Amino acid sequence: MPETETIRRWLLPALLAAAQLAWLGAEGPWRDGDPRGAGATVAVGCALVVETAALGRRREAPVTSLVWSVGAMAVGLIAWADGYFALGAVVSLYSVAVGCPLPVTLRAVAGVVAAEWLLSFARAGFRGVPAAEWAVAALLYVLCAGLGEARRQWRARRLTAARRLAGAEESRRRAAENERQRLARELHDVSAHHLTSVVVTVDAARRLGGTRPELTAEALEFAERTGLETQTSLRRLVGLMRDPEPREAESMTGRIQELVAGFGRLGRPIATELPPDLTGPVGEAVHGIVREALTNAIRYAPGAAVRVAVLRDEERLLLSVANGPSGARAAQPTGITGSGHGIKGMRQRAAAVGGELDSGPTGEGGWRVEAVLPDTGGAQAQQGWQRDVLREQLLADPALAFTAAVLPVFFVLVGAEDWSRQARHAALPGIVLVSVLFALHALPLLWRRRAPRAALMAVLASSLLWPAAAALAPLAHLSAYFVVGLIAECLAVNALGAYSHRGARTWPWVVATGVVSTCVLIATAAADGGPPAAGIPWLIGAALIVPVSLPACAGFALLWGVGLLVRRRRLRVLAQDDFALASSAWQADRSAGAERQLLAAQLSDAVLHRTARLVELARAGRLDDVAVEARSTLAAMRELLHGLDRSPRA
Repeated sequence: MPETETIRRWLLPALLAAAQLAWLGAEGPWRDGDPRGAGATVAVGCALVVETAALGRRREAPVTSLVWSVGAMAVGLIAWADGYFALGAVVSLYSVAVGCPLPVTLRAVAGVVAAEWLLSFARAGFRGVPAAEWAVAALLYVLCAGLGEARRQWRARRLTAARRLAGAEESRRRAAENERQRLARELHDVSAHHLTSVVVTVDAARRLGGTRPELTAEALEFAERTGLETQTSLRRLVGLMRDPEPREAESMTGRIQELVAGFGRLGRPIATELPPDLTGPVGEAVHGIVREALTNAIRYAPGAAVRVAVLRDEERLLLSVANGPSGARAAQPTGITGSGHGIKGMRQRAAAVGGELDSGPTGEGGWRVEAVLPDTGGAQAQQGWQRDVLREQLLADPALAFTAAVLPVFFVLVGAEDWSRQARHAALPGIVLVSVLFALHALPLLWRRRAPRAALMAVLASSLLWPAAAALAPLAHLSAYFVVGLIAECLAVNALGAYSHRGARTWPWVVATGVVSTCVLIATAAADGGPPAAGIPWLIGAALIVPVSLPACAGFALLWGVGLLVRRRRLRVLAQDDFALASSAWQADRSAGAERQLLAAQLSDAVLHRTARLVELARAGRLDDVAVEARSTLAAMRELLHGLDRSPRA
């Protein structure tokens, strides 16, 4: 609803503006009595107005909103460095990450961090590099972008699932109609291939029987043989309709060669060029198109030479069926009218497998049918879908790893601000050492989704270096900073519950994490050069392992449980999607099955008994009655086809 969308758009900007105005009224620069305070207050107000307006457009134009928010942040921080919240840039960056591709998000993060660093450096002047402010700015923006990217991935997955379900529902609604069209093509192939050839042969024998009496016997024999083939094909089709069990894929090349040989028995020259491994839906489409094209050649160009070619061209199959101009016998009309399914049916067959078909006259006066179909067989290796873990993670997991690496360093830098210049220079090697150690400690979090247990093991293994670092680094109270470094263990344990396929069976690793982390922290405190070392001898430290491990294990178990809940919710959503798709597919199969059963009954009643009658007349040698019965069977088949073309049944 429009009202709901308006609330969602303006609620957060209004709350941020209200909080900033309240703080401005309580602690604004105008309260200091400085004449410059009024100008600073006006500047802060203008920046707040721009920021609020920009945030109102963060959904429609996130990048533009971010640019204006960064500008407002610059004005606000210059006017009131200690009181301007500057949260508009954070919110806008999150919107960019949610609504824009990853390259745009990365450029936005780089731009905002650079702007924040420049402002921080400008405020500090040349007194020193504000390393702590730089670290917290980078941490805040990278984490915000990572969360936004995770949200974008979630929305993309839900949109994909919704599209799949919508496609399944559309397939379900069209299942009956699609099945009718498919069965119409099958029936047309039977009528065109078998019955039309009977009519053509019998009519020719009737016209030329006075001068060539041997044609009568040949036509009767052909009518009997073709009638039996028609019966076999129709009964096979009826059987498939009533019991549509999937069959193993067979090579269609042999069936096409048999088809060509059957047309060759009618006395026409047919040249072929076929690959040996036509299988699957594409092979069936080739068979159907060739059969229809050869039938049209019999009907409209009797006696003309025909060439059938299927050639491979990279990942395509080039199908061509071409016949020459009709002979003199074509001047006599066959009296057969098309059912309207010929060219249309061939195009539908090609489109069903992702191909295209074209037909038209040749320069020599003949006719051509050409199709371009995808090549799904042959020597081409079929590439299965593979999971792209790096693309799945994108920015979310790197942002969490960056947070786990930078947050402890930030506290180290904040503690170093109170030191003298000489002390900071002396502690620089220790700061570098612990920074590298925290980065190494957080690095395994990049694999927290793909291999959560291995990532947790790597995090715990890297924490074993902390006691040695505490002993070597010339920093006091270093063990307190390593407590902050436990955020890596927290994220790894949460991932163990959320992404491990073992689920709740990973609880021993949670207990092991609590015990190992406790042992490492006690050992680090004992090795630290600060006051904790004097208060925690090794013996007492060993005695503290069990009581300290209990709350540690409880905290890790809580995070692990949250991960399990997230995993359960994710699996439930996936199960609901799969159930909806399966239900839609089942209903579509039922609709198609109902059409098959109905058509099978109609086919048995309307066509099969006529075909049996045709065979009996051919065996009795009644050529004229065979011609009448063949046309009657064709008419019944076409009436059935036209019934399939009418409006869908209720």
